[in-house]
Amino acid sequence: MTLFALIVALVLEQLQPLAVETVTLNPLRRISDFLVDRFNDGRAGNGRVAWWVVVLSLTIGGTLIFYLLWNLHPLFAAAFNILVLYVTMGFRWESHYFGDIQIALRMGELDRARSLLGDWRGRSHEDSSSEEVARLAIEQALLAAHRNVFGVVFWFLLLPGPSGAILYRVSRFFAEDWGERAEPEFGTFGRFARSAFEVIDWLPVRLTAASFSIVGNFEDAVFCWRSQAQQWADKAAGILIASGGGALGVRLGMPIQETGEIVERPEMGSGGDADADFMQSAIGLIWRSLVLCLLLLALVTIASWVGR
Repeated sequence: MTLFALIVALVLEQLQPLAVETVTLNPLRRISDFLVDRFNDGRAGNGRVAWWVVVLSLTIGGTLIFYLLWNLHPLFAAAFNILVLYVTMGFRWESHYFGDIQIALRMGELDRARSLLGDWRGRSHEDSSSEEVARLAIEQALLAAHRNVFGVVFWFLLLPGPSGAILYRVSRFFAEDWGERAEPEFGTFGRFARSAFEVIDWLPVRLTAASFSIVGNFEDAVFCWRSQAQQWADKAAGILIASGGGALGVRLGMPIQETGEIVERPEMGSGGDADADFMQSAIGLIWRSLVLCLLLLALVTIASWVGR
């Protein structure tokens, strides 16, 4: 049932991309605002309490609904799993930016590609070259594939029912919404949310990087992972970008022009300069990694059936 739910959710998302902003993000923002109003006194301790309240409530609530539906009929529980996966993944919502940027670069529409990249990343890239646009788009796609697919799938497989998918998606949201806020009045309220997600994402990040390595250039991917990842400010993102760049044979990272300024970044990956062709290769890398995960899950499922 787990493999079936995953495949159906992935197909549904490709056929009918989820309106993530409306269905997922806006309800979570309302919950976030409610908790901040009532718990935030600028201290990390209250942030820890608020995080446990919301994450445990949603995760346990999803588990209880799953088992109630299972008692009614397993098909109802399977449908609920599919629904939760559909709501918690949302990769197609981000991947359309990647596809549109690739088309714009191929057509020589650099200004349009810059605008799309700015909308996707939430930053201005008016002065970026075509190589920078392609490089940043590949980086963003590698991160989005992990956070919207592989991380969700890992926890979905690990915990009962849809609880793992809920745990990962909700903890990721609060790590971004609370953990990245720097205004003085917010204080250290978001520190625990950021730290908790780092723990939750520790193993999934490395498994995703390993899958990139296996389906791509293994030696270069592992070399870049081991020698470059620690140089990146966000260690988890560094692992994904370094391994993905090595697997693709493309240079990522490096200084970029962002919001009218030069942002210094270390070089990641190895090989040629990023372009629209490497963007196509990145799509192939992500899909091959996903197929690898589904094949492994299928083998485990078959082995469990045979062992009965």
